[in-house]
Amino acid sequence: MDDASAQRIAQLEADLAAARREMQDFTYTVSHDLRAPLRHIISYARLAQEDAGPQLSGDVLGFLATVTDSARNMGAMLDALLELSRLGTVALDVESVPLQAMVEDVALSLRNAHPQRAIDWRIELDACSVTGDASLLRQALVCVLDNAMKFTAPRAHAEVAVSAHADAPAQRVVIAVQDNGVGFNPVLQDKLFQPFHRLHSSSQFSGLGLELAQVRKIVVRHGGQVAIAARVDGGCTVTLTLPLA
Repeated sequence: MDDASAQRIAQLEADLAAARREMQDFTYTVSHDLRAPLRHIISYARLAQEDAGPQLSGDVLGFLATVTDSARNMGAMLDALLELSRLGTVALDVESVPLQAMVEDVALSLRNAHPQRAIDWRIELDACSVTGDASLLRQALVCVLDNAMKFTAPRAHAEVAVSAHADAPAQRVVIAVQDNGVGFNPVLQDKLFQPFHRLHSSSQFSGLGLELAQVRKIVVRHGGQVAIAARVDGGCTVTLTLPLA
């Protein structure tokens, strides 16, 4: 390696370290400086409800409840931002991860978490493994499969199909998660990965609209790609491409 290349690598490493320090400063600001005002808002709104409740009209009590709920929602959004920033900086513990065992475990945990949901799960995977951080990859799969469950809730017969095949020449594994849920307008597809951007109202489906941003962050950090295809009331297919072990 010549001196110019060594200097270039050293500069890149220094830039990366500086970016990580900047992200740590941002994380500290979010977790400490912004949380104190939120705690005050929630505490004083609750005190007003408790101490002055009998003297307040129903409308005013409703206003205070809205203030409290909004502050709590903002706290949840701060937590989600912290998690998203962590996904971009946490060190990867890279190993060979058997795909079938992980997918079946995630599906089982989601079934146990939502015993009231009757879903036709179809899991057909090649016997292959991917290279990556098992904890982060599991988190990505949880987000994708949980979304599939969420958006099939209006269906009388919900279906979620998970398939995967190894593309040996390209050294990659292609995972597809297909559901028969409500789908979305494909014109809005570019907005899917924007933090807190929702294609359905919160009254229809719960969540902060950050799951797909987290999925993309995880997959891109593994050198992979995410693609989504859907149509209104016609289901959705999420495709993850990851390195073959």
